[in-house]
Amino acid sequence: MTAEKFPEGSRPTAGHPASGLKKVVAASMAGTVVEWYEFFLYASAATLVFGGLFFPNADSELDGIIAAFATYAVGFVARPIGGIVFGHFGDKFGRKHLLQVSIIMVGVATFLMGCLPTFGQIGYWAPALLVFLRFVQGIAVGGEWGGAVLLVAEHSPNKSRGFWASWPQAGVPAGNLLATVVLFVLSATLTNDQFLSWGWRVAFWLSAVIVLIGWYIRTKVSDAPIFLEARNEVESGTKQGYGVVEVFRRYPRGVFTAMGLRFAENILYYLVVTFSITYLSVIVQTDTSRILLLLLVAHAIHFCVVPFIGKLTDSVGRRPVYMTGAALGGVWGFVAFPMMDTGNDFIILAAIIFGLIAQGFMYAPQPSIMAEMFPTRMRYSGVSLGYQVTSIVAGSIAPIIATTLLERFDSSVPVALYLLGACAITFVSVLLLKETRGTSLQDVDAADAAGTAALNANRATVDQPL
Repeated sequence: MTAEKFPEGSRPTAGHPASGLKKVVAASMAGTVVEWYEFFLYASAATLVFGGLFFPNADSELDGIIAAFATYAVGFVARPIGGIVFGHFGDKFGRKHLLQVSIIMVGVATFLMGCLPTFGQIGYWAPALLVFLRFVQGIAVGGEWGGAVLLVAEHSPNKSRGFWASWPQAGVPAGNLLATVVLFVLSATLTNDQFLSWGWRVAFWLSAVIVLIGWYIRTKVSDAPIFLEARNEVESGTKQGYGVVEVFRRYPRGVFTAMGLRFAENILYYLVVTFSITYLSVIVQTDTSRILLLLLVAHAIHFCVVPFIGKLTDSVGRRPVYMTGAALGGVWGFVAFPMMDTGNDFIILAAIIFGLIAQGFMYAPQPSIMAEMFPTRMRYSGVSLGYQVTSIVAGSIAPIIATTLLERFDSSVPVALYLLGACAITFVSVLLLKETRGTSLQDVDAADAAGTAALNANRATVDQPL
């Protein structure tokens, strides 16, 4: 990352702009990697471990996996709650403090998952406790994303916000990569009985170490000047309102547009990184170590691709990049599953990489687009709501729907059609979106202030006695 000149009012930090912005990116990514390591560790364990240890009474292997995915979905249901709560207080007190709380919450929940007794030891208390901890984990991750991306976006210059703000997104495949590495090493070095007995727990216990590292790094950064200014204006009464209610009152279209943008991307990602594990292990009969190794390589490539795509949005615009991703995602299912059916490792890897690149074309632009859609005083609430609520009807149930379709029709075609429909919804949402490349966040705040003044003046006129 080379140093660059920043326009007045968009300087990321005082003193040393380039190094200061890198520090903010590192702090944002550190927590993102940690939290998504833990979130995706659960996703992998849902397929490889939890079905047998916590839901042993299922009628078939796929039924057990579906039950495990149901607890997996609980985390997604909790994420909007986390987004609303953290967004509200993040707009009031700052992004940094809420990010420190979220990383501790998800770390404690994940560590305790590794300590849980199985169904054979305590019966139905085992899945009940698993669901509770998953809910806590989901709340924390729900509050994490908005704060992490805004910490970077609000420090970034207008002309390269797409590039800088995409780095926290790269933290997601990095966290997934870390989780895959840990599971791969454990599954490759332990016998299957050892892995199912205690090996999987080690991966969850390791979260305690990396959580402390991520928390420490996040103590070394500050909120952006534009947020501090907006907070002072709210507190002084110059600008009024923040939080979910105010977002829906003033920017309902922005919230629903964000949901539409998120829909296909979220479904595609979980079909590629979660459902593919099920498809390869149950249908293609690929062993666990091979699947994890292929995913490891794919996540590494995904990590490298996301910032490149983010930079591309600064050159050609957010909309064309996003539409490309939606179009590629729409065809992925029709070509990827036949590629997996070959059983050839290189062809399977190509199918997974294709899916992650298509997802990257939608995922990389999200922070910059969503940050540029809402004013600073309610930005945390706006982006968190649009991003997290969608996960309930998208990523949370995507593996369940896909596994159910596969079991009922014994074919991957219905799964591909399901994904195509989702991508069509997102494509239309992008068509209705205004291009935001190069938008000044100060101008967004100024337009919000003008709109608020106009509304107040109109109310005053209406309230005047005749």
